[in-house]
Amino acid sequence: MKPRRQVRILDIVRTSLIETQEQLVEALAREGVHATQATVSRDIRELGLVKAPTGDGRVRYALPDTGPTPSAHLLEIFRTSVLHVDHSGNTVVLTTLPATAAAVAEAVDSLHVEGVIGTLSGERTVFVVVKPPERSPEVAARLRAMIG
Repeated sequence: MKPRRQVRILDIVRTSLIETQEQLVEALAREGVHATQATVSRDIRELGLVKAPTGDGRVRYALPDTGPTPSAHLLEIFRTSVLHVDHSGNTVVLTTLPATAAAVAEAVDSLHVEGVIGTLSGERTVFVVVKPPERSPEVAARLRAMIG
């Protein structure tokens, strides 16, 4: 499934030194996600991954520096992956499709929503911490509106 594979690619690139498409194919296979080099090449292009210097003369795949706005791809992952939004106290809880919570948290972080001070993700759940707590309903409503 393409969204799951692309979320895994984002996670791998964030946490591992990946210099070639072949290394990325191998890293995906170790996680039980089978893809060809051609498929990974298309995913790299769609995700907007860039080659960045490692500091020792090598280059690696990295996420582009998108500045204060989220990439269109992250917003699409958010829209298609969030199943439910709820809030309690100073926390908004997002329930997601399996293995998409990290990308959803990244999308929320990149939105720079006023009152959001951070996110924490698991495999299917994202906790969005809000300050002050009175803003939680407003933040939940904004995130809920993004999923339609």
